[in-house]
Amino acid sequence: MPVQAIVFDFDGVLADSEPLHLRVYQELLEPAGVRLTPEDYCARYLGFDDEGAFQQIAIDNKLMLGDEEIELLIAEKARRFERLISDVNVLYPGAVACARRLAAAWPLGIASGALRSEIELMLRGAGLLDAFRFIVSAGDTEHTKPAPDPYRRAAELHGVSPADCVAIEDSHAGLRSARDAGMRTVAITHTYPRETFHDADAIVDSLDEITVHLIARMSDAS
Repeated sequence: MPVQAIVFDFDGVLADSEPLHLRVYQELLEPAGVRLTPEDYCARYLGFDDEGAFQQIAIDNKLMLGDEEIELLIAEKARRFERLISDVNVLYPGAVACARRLAAAWPLGIASGALRSEIELMLRGAGLLDAFRFIVSAGDTEHTKPAPDPYRRAAELHGVSPADCVAIEDSHAGLRSARDAGMRTVAITHTYPRETFHDADAIVDSLDEITVHLIARMSDAS
């Protein structure tokens, strides 16, 4: 079945922004006595949107956080994160070239748990916003990853079946979301080692490896 569209996750795939997200989480949670390590972040919270991450962190650390308190934390995290990224290019090397070469062959979209404002700010800073036809971001679907909703919505916006799409992901939660939506998947080892990816249709170590030829081979193999 030919591929008709490609959907990228954002943080950890196109943007090397997960360390910045972790830094802000740590700043906000330290006063509550929560020590969030990089290992805990990758194992427990990466792949969630901010609301889901704060909710799970509260459960894991027995914090009494109501909806209003979580909303305040989300807003403060957004302010601090946008300050961090406002003057720097945090996209991975090869991100611009990868998006441009694939956009010449297929329509591209993004399905991410990040805030739309954050995604657009980073893409605009790299001169890449125009490469993507749409963005599915935090709050755009009833359920976020690992539920399939974001990728199902992405297929709807592309006007195709999920089976006609390839999703590019770095996290296990994201891959589960894409697979359960019915998409073919490419896992990139920016965040987790290659041996932890068992169900991806293709595994790459860098964006340079995601070529038109690779996507075309996935079409031929389906």
